Amino acid sequence: MTGNRGVVYVAPGKVEVRSIAFPELVNPRGKKSNHGVILRVVSTNICGSDQHMVRGRTTAPAGLVLGHEITGEVIEVGSDVSMIAKGDLVSVPFNVACGRCPMCKSQNTGVCQTVNPERAGGAYGYVDMGGWIGGQAEYVMVPYADFNLLRFPDKDQAMARIRDLTCLSDILPTGYHGAVTANVGPGSTVYIAGAGPVGMAAAASARLLGAAVIIVGDVNKARLQHARSVGFETVDVSEDSPLREQIAEITGEPEVDCAIDCVGFEARGHGHAGSQAEAPAAVLNSLMDVTRVAGSIGIPGLYVTDDPGAKESAAQHGSLSVRLGLGWAKSHSFFTGQTPVMKYNRNLMRAILRGGLNIAEIVNVQVIGLDQAPDGYAEFDSGVPRKFVIDPHGLLPAA
Repeated sequence: MTGNRGVVYVAPGKVEVRSIAFPELVNPRGKKSNHGVILRVVSTNICGSDQHMVRGRTTAPAGLVLGHEITGEVIEVGSDVSMIAKGDLVSVPFNVACGRCPMCKSQNTGVCQTVNPERAGGAYGYVDMGGWIGGQAEYVMVPYADFNLLRFPDKDQAMARIRDLTCLSDILPTGYHGAVTANVGPGSTVYIAGAGPVGMAAAASARLLGAAVIIVGDVNKARLQHARSVGFETVDVSEDSPLREQIAEITGEPEVDCAIDCVGFEARGHGHAGSQAEAPAAVLNSLMDVTRVAGSIGIPGLYVTDDPGAKESAAQHGSLSVRLGLGWAKSHSFFTGQTPVMKYNRNLMRAILRGGLNIAEIVNVQVIGLDQAPDGYAEFDSGVPRKFVIDPHGLLPAA
């Protein structure tokens, strides 16, 4: 047995790199998991969803090992695994899924019915998602390996594009899911709320799907500058000019065909220098305002059932002041929930390896070591336009 270290949530605003147990082929309830594998983590990313926990905006317990965006090399294989082998380089969907329940069989892996005894849906290193140990670590266990893992067909080719391929575990499929569920298609005009990594992945996905005009909105000027630098239109929603007017300056019309919420429940709460108060329904209401009648709104941005840090008492229990009447009057379609990563990751892998999708450039990947993770969390929380990728074993510089 070897040692292991991981990024651990300590208290609001604080994470530490600590020694943690080396993974075993057992589930969080201590049952043997011969269907699993153990990975040496090649890359593992800091996600905006992790930041919600670190800010103290969830009921995450101290001591939680973080990390649900994982790419790794298989070093141990359970006796029931038949299609994954030692030495394989694989992408791990952030959804923990059994592959056997009705939801998994219908590709709704974000709401697997067996991996979490408390509710539908499981994830690594996340509060209320089944207790699965996170992957911001040197080693991690992945269950149901034959079903969950996406094996890269050529290891050398994959390592040459690892900064792009690390985005397959969550951020790229999540942005793509937002675009697909918003019905982005050839010739569409689309507005994306949020210029963070998920928003940029949604913009890249809208481009991949053939959108004619892609507008990214935020209050963070550095993030908006980065969005412009990689070819997207932008609007600054902190300006006095109404959003509809800013959109009209770009498209000639005050509404778009479809919209994507990549902000979530901490709308206007972080990532900029202004002093605007949080307004958790602000993004959803603005999207209904600027989306045309019979348009669609994809909502990959995270909303939670309990937010102990919310200023409004209703929002502390996930109740928001959403103008549903406006959406109803405009016949809008809304699509929410965790992204079923496996619905998209294989084709997106091909888009990277065969089509040259440069997602690492678009989300501005910055590679850091495991010991730099606390600084990465702090920088990300300050609103820098980067996607922090942790390299626990120093493998990426040579890629």
